[in-house]
Amino acid sequence: MSDIKKVCVIGAGYLGTQIGLTCARNGYDVHLYDISREALDISEGKIGEYLEEWVKADDITTESSQRIRDRIYFADNLEETAKANIVIEAVVEDLEVKRSVFKELETIFSPETIIATNSSSIRVSKIEKGMDHPERVLNMHFYSYPWRTRIVEIMKGKHTADGVVKKAVEFSRSINVTPLMVQKESTGFIFNRIWRAIKKETLTVVDDKIASHEDVDRAWMSLYGTTAGPFGMMDRVGLDVVRDIELVYYNESGDPKDLPPKILLEKINKGELGVKTGKGFYDYPDPSYSDPDWLHG
Repeated sequence: MSDIKKVCVIGAGYLGTQIGLTCARNGYDVHLYDISREALDISEGKIGEYLEEWVKADDITTESSQRIRDRIYFADNLEETAKANIVIEAVVEDLEVKRSVFKELETIFSPETIIATNSSSIRVSKIEKGMDHPERVLNMHFYSYPWRTRIVEIMKGKHTADGVVKKAVEFSRSINVTPLMVQKESTGFIFNRIWRAIKKETLTVVDDKIASHEDVDRAWMSLYGTTAGPFGMMDRVGLDVVRDIELVYYNESGDPKDLPPKILLEKINKGELGVKTGKGFYDYPDPSYSDPDWLHG
């Protein structure tokens, strides 16, 4: 195990919960913090579901499941988390919100504590503005189900110390995820920069009425053998999150072509955000694409 012993995850949402659980599964004591008690309760429920799935799949024993659960603490008071050696922020994809969170974290945690953002598109150099210790901040971008995808993208800010990057790499390996190094600052890092081009084009194809979102996903799933296509994957992420990521690119470029496509905004305006609201491009919890016969129309 790395020098890091205690982990704090800020934001107990979809990915924050999964990151915290991955750390606990690999022996770390984890504080999952959120300002919302409701979010913490939902997170605790999801962790129970994941652990139950692992036990049923014989990935872990019932005894291991309990030990993992006992390593996770749910906190709505940030002071309770102050002894963490690394903090991973996983709040909403909004630059000003993240800046506010980072400034608060700096008042709670010692200068030796690593502070990472799990942002899926925002460079940490944009978040670190005004911090007293920008040398200890960096991007650590995890993907959904880290115990399955097992990668994290690591990127320095303008002032990140090499020693901090080294510790982040060691920590990543200790939780069984492979660190992918972003060698210079890049909005969207590695994969999301590529995925963004695919996502944008699939939305445009449907927005321009070239094809239905179902047929786009059928093509993708048939050719690549995946369990979901681009629209199913966007539903999983959350269409509001997809919009926020698109706005990051637009705010950097100012190019109207980078604005979120109309079809995406229409869904959001209806409150159809994907899996978390029960409806997005598909209906949940049983989306049509989960039926094997669906691929054949």
